[in-house]
Amino acid sequence: MAQSINITELNLPQLEMLKNQLDQTAEDAKDFFKRKIDFLTKQMEKIQPALQEKHAMKQAVMEMMSQKIQQLTALGAAQTTAKA
Repeated sequence: MAQSINITELNLPQLEMLKNQLDQTAEDAKDFFKRKIDFLTKQMEKIQPALQEKHAMKQAVMEMMSQKIQQLTALGAAQTTAKA
């Protein structure tokens, strides 16, 4: 657990040491997030071709389903006309 410190009670060398620790923590955080962004960018680049292929397949399936529905609708209409 973090220790509570009253900075008004610190002398100058202690304040400088605390500032250096905070600066280092900020740099560590920046480095971490830069690595995280790089990792996620690479992962997105890896999956992008698969996603594009899946999207193309979905579009093809949707087109085929639409054609089948139109054929069945036309067939149903022709059968209704033939019965009449």
